[in-house]
Amino acid sequence: MRQGRHFLQIPGPSPVPERVLRAMDMPVIDHRSAQFAELGRAVLEGSQKIFQTSGPVVIFPSSGTGAWEAAIVNTLSPGDKVLMVETGHFATLWRQMAGRFGIEVDFMAGDWRRGADPTQIEARLAEDAAHTIKAVMVVHNETSTGATSRIADIRAAIDRTGHPALLMVDTISSLGSVDYRHDEWKVDVSVSCSQKGFMLPPGLGFNAISEKARAAAKTNRMPRSYFDWEEMLKPNAKGFFPYTPATNLLYGLREAITMLLEEGLDQVFARHQRLAAATRAAVNHWGLEVLCQEPLEYSPVLTAVLMPPGHDADQFRQVVLDHYNMSLGAGLSKVAGKVFRIGHLGECNELTLLGALTGVEMGLSVAGVPHRAGGVAVAMKYLEQRPQSNSPAHLKVVGS
Repeated sequence: MRQGRHFLQIPGPSPVPERVLRAMDMPVIDHRSAQFAELGRAVLEGSQKIFQTSGPVVIFPSSGTGAWEAAIVNTLSPGDKVLMVETGHFATLWRQMAGRFGIEVDFMAGDWRRGADPTQIEARLAEDAAHTIKAVMVVHNETSTGATSRIADIRAAIDRTGHPALLMVDTISSLGSVDYRHDEWKVDVSVSCSQKGFMLPPGLGFNAISEKARAAAKTNRMPRSYFDWEEMLKPNAKGFFPYTPATNLLYGLREAITMLLEEGLDQVFARHQRLAAATRAAVNHWGLEVLCQEPLEYSPVLTAVLMPPGHDADQFRQVVLDHYNMSLGAGLSKVAGKVFRIGHLGECNELTLLGALTGVEMGLSVAGVPHRAGGVAVAMKYLEQRPQSNSPAHLKVVGS
């Protein structure tokens, strides 16, 4: 029988903070009432701050996959061509979904160890003199690999070509954890969900929408009903939804947004960067290899670690779970059994991370995986040399 707190160190769903759990512990209210309208307006306006946009954010009762579908059916028509990049498992799934809707996908091959290459995207768009490509679709933080694509650079690459394609970005595992600027980077559709940086249970999908994307939605030919933006935006203007919303998740969302803004987005992003760097320091000391090979693209959300030849990552994860009551992320599809993933997102601080790294290091010993002991001490030294902010707001969130 496992004792003590379970360490959920997968890269999402992330642990739900006590403050958010308490906020959701409410009676269900009338979703047509003035009381609900106040809640609706609060989460819609608060979500704009997290996406860093002044434009509309639509919140669906759905998973992130539903938000993907909403992005496609509101902007594209059957037979349209889009440009996507093979950055990992989730980019591949998005491609498959687009194909099911009759979208032609130009899928640029990748090795699953880097983010999307802005130079390659620029070259492909420059070749498209007829502007047959209607959208560039990129995963910001590829959860399966721990590589983060440089969206600002991709936007600049698109601009250099003068190509009119929409820019659509999956921020499912990055929003609220990695610096992301919907308006500044001129993203047309940002896709996200509730169970990662928002620190909520699964159940909410998000689309942040530009005016250009909204204009495309008025002329595209894809059938839609549940995921129709305009049907959502009309009642949203007064804080309501066209159908029954996930009321208690919205209570939690309001509290999660409050927590993120109390800490300050810049502080949130810096904290994730520090914890990720400490994790990589431990991995490097152990003599293991980080899957992502481009330092500019190291993920602040998770670190994917390659197992040495002859050692199975899933067997190692089971050892860690059985002995230390900690869940690590599995390798997916092409890297199944080859990597394990350490999540360090959401409500995660120095002590949480060091506890997780201790479980990994002890697991390596128990599982007989070759490594050099002392990785946790290296991570600790890194964190000691780069102390967190002493701002009261930051301490309030971390200690909640």
